[in-house]
Amino acid sequence: MADFISGFWNMYVMVLVALSILFCVFVLVSNMTKREKGPVELHGHVWDETLAEYNNPLPRWWMYLFWITIVFAIVYLAIYPGFGNKNEHRGQWSQYEAEMKAADEKYGPIFAKYREMDLMAVAADPEANAMGQRMFLTYCAQCHGSAAQGAKSFPNLTDNEWLWGGEPDAIKTTIIGGRMGVMPPFGPALGGEGVKDVANYVRSLSGLAHDSLRAQRGADLFATNCVACHGADGKGNPMLGAPDLTNKSWLYGSSEAVIIETVTNGRNNQMPAFGEFLGEDKVHLLAAYVLSLSKK
Repeated sequence: MADFISGFWNMYVMVLVALSILFCVFVLVSNMTKREKGPVELHGHVWDETLAEYNNPLPRWWMYLFWITIVFAIVYLAIYPGFGNKNEHRGQWSQYEAEMKAADEKYGPIFAKYREMDLMAVAADPEANAMGQRMFLTYCAQCHGSAAQGAKSFPNLTDNEWLWGGEPDAIKTTIIGGRMGVMPPFGPALGGEGVKDVANYVRSLSGLAHDSLRAQRGADLFATNCVACHGADGKGNPMLGAPDLTNKSWLYGSSEAVIIETVTNGRNNQMPAFGEFLGEDKVHLLAAYVLSLSKK
């Protein structure tokens, strides 16, 4: 979808529209012939044995209607605007600017007040939390759920388990720039049996039922292939977004089959950046609300 709404497609549509209008003008100009005096000759084309065509120019009223249509199309494109002219000082654009200006005048001082406060203090403020919750429901609930308890591949924000760290600055950084969590596939390197061994070892780290013999073999494979991200103790690395494998929090599920799928194929999980879209003031309030969820 991002490719479809790129500048190339805007230019493509504008050129296509301009060429269509020019072609219509060409057709009309090429058919603007004067009616000749004397009898009208047949054109020489015959269809269905007897159907013939006289060599008459287009009726003037018909030509005028076509010209009116072309002029209307050009005026419409200029006002709409079809070629990128935003007409910033009239119509819907001026109305939008007026509404945004009124909103800035009304809410700007409120945002400014909270921007100067420490994030922990904002997280403890009921009014700020109410504003942050409304933004969360608008921009974040589609992935994390209205109760912020997440879903498969979307983290639960109400506990104290954090992929990238739960400190105020870390939460704010996550919202501003987004995150890209990538785990490479190990299926080709470990093979089917090796993947099962690692999966059983991973389950043993969090006290889940496992095959002890496979887990013993998987410990050596884990030490060779996985500690670079998850650490020797399996507790993860917030700098890399590598999850802690020793707790009860699982982003994709803790069953042996799901862990085997993860180790075999890897994972690719991305959170979009909201900093440019929301701005610093709104990000500050939103981060404070997310912080408050794990403190309750």
